[in-house]
Amino acid sequence: MSEQEQVFSKDELQAQFSTLSHRMEAGNAIAPEAYRNFDVKRGLRNADGTGVMAGLTKVCAVDGYYIKDGEKVPQEGRLFYRGIDVSELIAGANAENRFGYEETAWLLLFGTLPTKADLELFHRILASCRELPRGFIEDVIMKTPSPDIMNKMAHSVLSLYPFDPNPDDTSIENVLRQSIWLIAQMPAIMTSAYQVKRRVYDKRSMYLHQMKPEHSIAETVLRSIRSDKQFTPEEARILDVCLILHADHGGGNNSTFATRCVTSTGTDTYSALAAGIGSLKGPRHGGANIQVAHMVQDMQENISDITDEGQVFDYLCKRIRKQTADKSGLIFGMGHAVYTLSDPRAKTLKAYAKDFSAKNGYEADYRLLELVEELTPRVMAEVKASKKPICANVDLYSGLLYRMLGIPQDLFTPLFALARTAGWCAHRLEELQTGGKIMRPAYKNVAGTRAYLPLHER
Repeated sequence: MSEQEQVFSKDELQAQFSTLSHRMEAGNAIAPEAYRNFDVKRGLRNADGTGVMAGLTKVCAVDGYYIKDGEKVPQEGRLFYRGIDVSELIAGANAENRFGYEETAWLLLFGTLPTKADLELFHRILASCRELPRGFIEDVIMKTPSPDIMNKMAHSVLSLYPFDPNPDDTSIENVLRQSIWLIAQMPAIMTSAYQVKRRVYDKRSMYLHQMKPEHSIAETVLRSIRSDKQFTPEEARILDVCLILHADHGGGNNSTFATRCVTSTGTDTYSALAAGIGSLKGPRHGGANIQVAHMVQDMQENISDITDEGQVFDYLCKRIRKQTADKSGLIFGMGHAVYTLSDPRAKTLKAYAKDFSAKNGYEADYRLLELVEELTPRVMAEVKASKKPICANVDLYSGLLYRMLGIPQDLFTPLFALARTAGWCAHRLEELQTGGKIMRPAYKNVAGTRAYLPLHER
């Protein structure tokens, strides 16, 4: 066989992959009833939808129902960071006319609210850690640009490993040091990756601004993504609230569980955080905010009057029946694994979105999302005959707020990752201190056994 005959062309190779894919699917098929027969907790969830108990935590609590006589009873959702209602954190910062994400990060890491001196110290430490290593932007981010910011963030976090003088030390002191560095550096990683993506993939101007040490993380982000570096105090406060609400969501959410699972192996901080970012990217997790944006765009293109309740209702019915473009059968931004009657994050963001949209001419966009929230329970009852309560989740209104803040869609999920870094680090530290065992769930093999056949007999 000649050298040319040994190598497939690009099209031939793709055809081979397609054929192999069908063979692989046939070889991996498992009958759905097998999961019931072996009582498999698919998705690590019990039959009633509650999560399988995998550990204990003091970092965060997510309340959306309670159990009475063995039954789930829906209740208004609440979110607690170290026992403090997140709404009180936001109200406290607003009452004192200051930013609250840094205070939230301290609370998640250390378990107590910072004193005034603690908070001032933390701001100074974060400002001192904000700059990326010399040459990092040029050598790591600019030389290997990515069309997806989340992948570039994961790559950049892993690339910080060789710059760390003590990367593999998993002592609490060392991991705390690494955690604070990562919280401080994530804005530079995210915004630099975005700017490079703009230049390489969007063919637009790139601008890398020098960060100001006196700025909060929310201010740093807004200044870094805008060509003129300008933003209003109200815009920065709204973004700060978004960061607070995304900072953590319990140990069982997929990205935090991934971080804790990888941490349980004894690996380094950079590997553990990269795992969290990879998990959060998924459209069933943090990437859902992008799916909401795509859904809204499809609604605007296919509904003649997006403020008409009947037309919106008909469209949502089509979505559930998989009759819209993406054929997902899902109404993105609605429903949650824990929250039943309400998601406290969605309630807070909805209030900000309502006020800010009225000031900035986005009333119709806000009303469309409000109709999605109001009509989805009726749609589910009519199409699916479902009586389960369903509420808006954090993704429904966050995208509209980001859009009104001039934040590009490319950064919707990366902002989630930036905010969640504090929570991931808090859970990693807790896992190191209290976990003690590598996570190793069981999988039942249902393939059976068979004899090996020599090549000429197959």
